[in-house]
Amino acid sequence: MNKVYAVGIGPGGREFFTEEAMQALENADVIAGYTVYVDLVRDLFPDKEMYTTAMKQEIERCRWAIETAKAGKSVAMVCSGDAGVYGMAGLLFELADQYGDVEIEVVSGVTAAISGAAVLGAPIGHDFCLISLSDLLTPWELIEKRLRCAAEGDFAVCLYNPRSKKRSDYLEKAVKILMEHKSGDTVCGWVKNIGREGQEYRLVKLEDLPGEPIDMFTTVFIGSDSTRIISGRMVTPRGYEKRSEFQR
Repeated sequence: MNKVYAVGIGPGGREFFTEEAMQALENADVIAGYTVYVDLVRDLFPDKEMYTTAMKQEIERCRWAIETAKAGKSVAMVCSGDAGVYGMAGLLFELADQYGDVEIEVVSGVTAAISGAAVLGAPIGHDFCLISLSDLLTPWELIEKRLRCAAEGDFAVCLYNPRSKKRSDYLEKAVKILMEHKSGDTVCGWVKNIGREGQEYRLVKLEDLPGEPIDMFTTVFIGSDSTRIISGRMVTPRGYEKRSEFQR
């Protein structure tokens, strides 16, 4: 079939899979991906061939998928969240261009910015941006620049990969940069294990974020100047309250 599906499976629970994602997984001869993500779908397709690799083996994984597709099998490359948001879709396109005669189809999924926002309320109801604090592929200097620009532009900010054992102080560094233009009282929130067992969340002030139990399985939301807590939920208003008919 010479086809690779780049499939976003959302946070991992079956209820977050789109019908398109399920169809792609059913159509594929092989399901491939990072071991943790493949394990999230393994029980749904016990008779499927599975191919997994560890973290930091993304290039090998994608080459294998493309070569397998070129040999005649269809492959579903599963990605957490959306395949095009810090997922494998881009890398698959880059590598497939070297091989030719392999089709890449991207199947969208629910990224953590969306599923996590729903848990907190409506924190990204107006302009926002996503920034990953992982410097494995992006120089920290560039991450700092993006954080500073986002804060100066008063965007609500969603942080991926906020902290790990090797990057234990990166969230603290990010908060210091954001506070160059944001108040320490800015409403923030975090969600851990979105859509999975052990899901938890909390609303906090920006200045208190570094002391929170945040790890690589946590998505962090930092409000804009207009973000506030309404009925215990984090909300960034779109601006409807400024229209006269809002009070009617």
